[in-house]
Amino acid sequence: MPNASSTLAAPERAATAATPTDRSRRRKIATVVALIVAAVVVGIFPAAAPNAYILSAGVVILSYACTATSWNFMGGFTGYISLGHAAWFGLGAYGTGILVRDLGLPSFVAWALAGVVVAIITVPIGIAALRVRGASFVIVSIAFVLILLLVFQGWGSFTGGSNGLVVPRPFPDLMRPVHHQVFFYLFAALLAAMLVLWWAINRSRFGIGLKAIREDEDKAEALGIPTRNYKLVAYIISATFTGLAGGMYALWFGDLDPIFQFSILLGSYMVLMALLGGIRHLLGPLVGAIIVGIGLEVFKLQFGDTQFHLVATGLLLALVVLFMPDGIIPALQAGIKRFGPQSSSIREMTAGELAERNRAAGVSGASVFAGRKAEREGVENEDATTPTEEEKR
Repeated sequence: MPNASSTLAAPERAATAATPTDRSRRRKIATVVALIVAAVVVGIFPAAAPNAYILSAGVVILSYACTATSWNFMGGFTGYISLGHAAWFGLGAYGTGILVRDLGLPSFVAWALAGVVVAIITVPIGIAALRVRGASFVIVSIAFVLILLLVFQGWGSFTGGSNGLVVPRPFPDLMRPVHHQVFFYLFAALLAAMLVLWWAINRSRFGIGLKAIREDEDKAEALGIPTRNYKLVAYIISATFTGLAGGMYALWFGDLDPIFQFSILLGSYMVLMALLGGIRHLLGPLVGAIIVGIGLEVFKLQFGDTQFHLVATGLLLALVVLFMPDGIIPALQAGIKRFGPQSSSIREMTAGELAERNRAAGVSGASVFAGRKAEREGVENEDATTPTEEEKR
């Protein structure tokens, strides 16, 4: 029989136990706070940057964040690892530059049109590439970016070849620091659009289907999910945003080199940044881009044109895979959960939670109380009428 002390202790135990609702609420609050902090930093960074170099490094980091987030539409949702996403980055960059140069289109009209061209090209490529999985898909993605590198290097009359392509600046009257400020906000706006779409997909039925593909594609297909169509749509979205990020980079930097634009290393950076932050988290690629971007700039300043930054990048990727396979954000969440309130194995509810559950079920508190009282009285009466062992003897 419960006594008074256990009855009073139950609400206290329930209050200290972290319920799923409480954890979800804290997670939402933490995400909102992180977004507010990121918005404040983006707003004040151009004015607070001490010189043009720091400001340009901020633009580079935001461009990294855009590419990593766009990659995450495919890699994060479906689990398909592509090392050839630099192909879409290069196509978006060169498409924007060629449309401005040959057709005389306004810069941002050419940028948007280049994104449409990338989306159209993605359809047949995606249909062919997504017929394979795992390591085969990785090899196909690498082969595609290498083919484009050879084409854009050899087709000198159209792409400029190894000499590259010069893209006219969209704001020729602006001084370089102001030019960096404008594109810092443009990259931030593009990143914000990606984050909003990623958040919407993550909460949608389409996103649930993509995550089912990531966990077990065969089971997802057996459950009736059109896996081929879902993967293709995710691939198109990912490639299009990567192309838009490449086009924005072309308008900002103005000088395109096929060796950089179609580099497997660039695709590897996308994967590293997304994995480092956490591919299953909204802000994971952004966190990874900040860490990797700052690290690359520091290594380049310290060691110049050497390839030491590549060695550091490889070591960082190995550490992430070995010790934080889910990324930094999930690791921090697990640490906070370990030291925070622990959920009990047996769910205990307060009187208020019980009343709320009964109200949702359409049961009045009086009827529940009456039923429990009758149940207790029945037990007591049964105990009273049951003969003891001595009476039986």
